[in-house]
Amino acid sequence: MSIKEKTQEQHDVETLEKPNNEIVVYNDDYNTFDHVIDTLIKACKHTPEQAEQCTILVHYKGQCTVKTGDLKDLKPICSSILEAGIDAEII
Repeated sequence: MSIKEKTQEQHDVETLEKPNNEIVVYNDDYNTFDHVIDTLIKACKHTPEQAEQCTILVHYKGQCTVKTGDLKDLKPICSSILEAGIDAEII
C-alpha cells in the first residue's frame, strides 16, 4: 500500500468516525437563561452544567453547537428545541 493510499484510508476512517452534523442554537432577545437551560437539559440530555455553559456561550458569542451526531438522531432533538421557541438549526 502506498503512502497516498494509506493517507486516504486514514482520512476515510476519520470522516466516518466524526459526526457530520451539529445543532446550533442562536441568541435571541426573548428567551430566558432558565428556559434555554431547561430545554437543553430535556432535549439534548445535557447536565445542568453543560446546559448552563452552552447558554452562556449563546448569550456572549451569539451561537453555540449544543449537539453533534447523525442527522436522523439530531432531527427530533432540534425539533424539540424549536418547539420550545428557541432559534436553532442543524448544519
